[in-house]
Formats: sequence, C-alpha cells, structure tokens
Amino acid sequence: MLEACYKNSLTLAKDYKLESIAFPLISSGAFGYPKDKALKTAISVIGDFLLDNEMTVYLVVYDKASFVLSEKLFSSINQYIDDRYIEEHPIGRRNQLKSLYEAEETLHEYPELFSEKESIPTKKSKRNLDDIVKQMDETFSQMLLRLIDEKGMTDAQTYKKANIDRKLFSKIRNDVNYKPSKPTVIAFAIALELNLDETKDLLLKAGFALSRSSKFDIIIEYFIEEGNYNIFEINEALFAFDQSLLGV
Repeated sequence: MLEACYKNSLTLAKDYKLESIAFPLISSGAFGYPKDKALKTAISVIGDFLLDNEMTVYLVVYDKASFVLSEKLFSSINQYIDDRYIEEHPIGRRNQLKSLYEAEETLHEYPELFSEKESIPTKKSKRNLDDIVKQMDETFSQMLLRLIDEKGMTDAQTYKKANIDRKLFSKIRNDVNYKPSKPTVIAFAIALELNLDETKDLLLKAGFALSRSSKFDIIIEYFIEEGNYNIFEINEALFAFDQSLLGV
C-alpha cells in the first residue's frame, strides 16, 4: 500500500507535468510504520521512478532518527572509518606504521620465519601505464564523457543514476573546462560503477583526491570496495555520519 501511494503520487505529478514534488515520510507518523522501513520504501520507489523520468523529488524528514542504518552496516562502516581515519586516531596510526616497520625489519633479517602466504602484501597496479599517459591531457568533462561511452550508458542514464540535475549535466557536457564540486565527481563515479583507481583518476581530473583524514572520503571508499553503487543507500550512510550528500 505504501509503495502504491508513492507510485500513484509520482504518476499524478508526471501527468500534471510537475518539475518537482516533495513527500513527507508517509505512514511513519500517527500510522506508526517503522521509520527505517518507511524510508527504504520511499527511496526504492522514488529511485526507480527517477531512472526513467525527469523530475526533482524531495523527501522531507523532520528528525535524524528517520535515517536508521542497520546495526550491522553501521558497525561495519564505523570500523572501516576507525581503521583508516588518520586525523581522529593519530596514535593508532603511528602504532600501525611501527608494527609494519618492525615486520619488514624481521622479514629482511629472518626471511625463513615467513612462509609464502605470510609475506607482507604489496599492492598490484590495476591500470595500464600507456593508457594513463595517453589520457593525461583529458579534462574532467572529456574523461566523464569517454567513460560514459566505455560503460555503454546514455547521458540520461548516467546523470539520473548520479542523482544529478539534467541542467548541471548539460553544463558539464558543453563546457570542456567545467570544474565540478567533489560530491558531483563522486556521484558520477558511483553512477558509472567505477573501481577505486578509476574514481581517483576522475577526481584528479577535477583537482581532487581521496583523503584518509576525511570521513566522507572513507565512507565513499568503503562502498566502492564493497561493490555497492546504490547512491541512495550511500547517501543514507553519509547522512548517518553527518556528511554531505551526493547529487542534487
């Protein structure tokens, strides 16, 4: 019934050619429907609608309690932040670096103590150097449009999945030197389901980078590494940790 309520309202708004519509969190007041379930229902229905329609939809909530992440997800993200957040845990970071240094010293002095599986891991490059050099002169706009083509997506599919306004996307497309905000870049990275290396490359074209001293950046990194590119779920997590949201 709740899904039908949103769907019928959105259909009616479309029939009247409305440019925008605002919803309260339906059924979560006097009706007593759990706020977290009401929110997920609203996000799911509105998200599906926006993939095929041009409209600005506002979801109005009156308290943060409406955005309740599952305990498991919240704990997982919180642990991920705790492990990586440099600014908030400088002592822990120093201890990690000290442990790594000591492990490396032991490896060099007593290599027989380490089996092949226990050796200190090194990161493998996921990108081809020739491709990176060839793309050095690309601007953000040029790289974005190239990635859209490479992913086999249309412009409309991309900016809708990114929760980006069509007018803003038009500015980016028509201005080769357009300078977007960091949340806008990341929104496109999520829409295109870029891996972490590709996301960093796209951010670099706009003059940004991911930082271990930013909770916003760490949360984005968490979702990319988990392979979860649902922008509405990401925004729900960002809101829960008092961070800026993606899209407009």
